Amino acid sequence: MKIKPLDDNIVIKQIEAEEKTSGGILLPDTAKEKPQIGKVFATGPGKLLDNGKRNKISLKKNDKVIYAKYIGSDIEIGDENYIILRESEILGIVED
Repeated sequence: MKIKPLDDNIVIKQIEAEEKTSGGILLPDTAKEKPQIGKVFATGPGKLLDNGKRNKISLKKNDKVIYAKYIGSDIEIGDENYIILRESEILGIVED
């Protein structure tokens, strides 16, 4: 299935939460925090401005990004989890 976001929306594939703590304790699913880092899966064409032009999105596919907790819309396609959010809700890009 293909996802094509509109305007300045971005689809992010969540990176899996840690299975163990740094001390080696296994975490049950209920104790895992929702990850705040993901990879850009798809981007829209950009926000439509008043003059009819589009504001180009500054992210590209496979960028690793940090986003705020409790934002966007969670969706599940197959067994993959995604979040759709606006470009302005991205806090930063993670550079390796």
